[in-house]
Amino acid sequence: MSILIKNASILSFDNGGELSCFEGDIFVKGDIIENVGRELNVEADVVIDGKDKAAVPGFVNAHTHAAMTLFRGYADDMSLDIWLNEKIWPVEAKLTPEDVYWGVKLAVLEMIKGGITAYGDMYFFMDEEAEAVKEAGIRASLSVGLIAVSGDPSKKLKEAENFVARWNGEAEGRITAMFGPHAPYTCPPDFLKEVVSAAEQYGVGIHTHLAETKKEVEDIYKLYGKSPVEVYEEAGVLDLHVLAAHCVHLTSKDIEILKNNGVFVVHNPQSNLKLGSGVAPVPEMLKRGISVALGTDGAASNNNLDIFEEMRTAALLHKGVNCNPTLVTASEAVKMATLWGAEALGLKNVGRIEPGKKADIVLLDFNAPHLQPKIDNLAHIVYSAGSADVDTVIIDGKIVMRDREVLTLDEERIFQEVQKRVQRLISN
Repeated sequence: MSILIKNASILSFDNGGELSCFEGDIFVKGDIIENVGRELNVEADVVIDGKDKAAVPGFVNAHTHAAMTLFRGYADDMSLDIWLNEKIWPVEAKLTPEDVYWGVKLAVLEMIKGGITAYGDMYFFMDEEAEAVKEAGIRASLSVGLIAVSGDPSKKLKEAENFVARWNGEAEGRITAMFGPHAPYTCPPDFLKEVVSAAEQYGVGIHTHLAETKKEVEDIYKLYGKSPVEVYEEAGVLDLHVLAAHCVHLTSKDIEILKNNGVFVVHNPQSNLKLGSGVAPVPEMLKRGISVALGTDGAASNNNLDIFEEMRTAALLHKGVNCNPTLVTASEAVKMATLWGAEALGLKNVGRIEPGKKADIVLLDFNAPHLQPKIDNLAHIVYSAGSADVDTVIIDGKIVMRDREVLTLDEERIFQEVQKRVQRLISN
């Protein structure tokens, strides 16, 4: 199938990597963007009028736990250790594979409606998540969450290996896989070394939580006499492609280690604020040349999967905390939500609207009061727009949402299934 988007305001990267907007057309053939320019003279199976619309690269939610939409609003206003140990982990023990399948469908529905075309996830019952992703038409990097301080770690690692072997590259390449050691406080160094060996064998990366709370850092220092980042470096984790979520509590040495090892950091500002985990040193990481992506974390700790809110929070938070209005610019915030997010997931052909790239494109309807006057569309995307402004979503060259209607999912059925399952899960 071919698609022609005409007369849109296209958000693109120039040769220096800076973002700019220009009026033009986008021609998609199959799953690839074939041409971008002004007044393209081509025929297409589908023609979309881009007047009053901004065409942006598909947004990337680089760190979440999709099935945790099931626990949205269940455990609020408490610290991370209490939140996990007393509320989330006990109710997660009741989950069935089918629960995860429907929780993921709810998450994917929300993400597509918010312009997210790719996401990174770490959880369990991942076969069911992969099936939901395949059916929905979204792009995802999936990892089996690995915890070595309970149960049989070797059995869990084998499950992760089987998942990677089965799903990496599936769904016409929309599904990729990583290994997911949960965190340094749940995965001792010896186990981490086993995970590294498995990841090297399968040629995939690592998705993990790192330095999220002060308590984590203090506990790891007591155990090993070094920071969580140093523990990962010593175990060989950072030798691989690493997506490290949070990275809130870092020393200058930690930041240098992350930079030297090419680690991709995923900033989750709203989750970190809600859980009282702190504020990540994002301006310092950006200054050092670290690619920082954006994530929502799970809907149980956020409580939504809205990348527009994360962009705006990231741009505003660091200005306020540092009393410096020049930090985390609108351009940087958009890069964090698109190009750098794609790179964090290991997606080399995603994140830009230019010939030869995968056709993951979002159209925002700018015909709204809060997006007028038309002065600076880039600023509007970060500081004014919201998920409700997403009109059309194209993923891998297929129209997944048109005029706010998701074409690949049954919204009413998802709501019914989720409500029924949640009532069972949270009942005593």
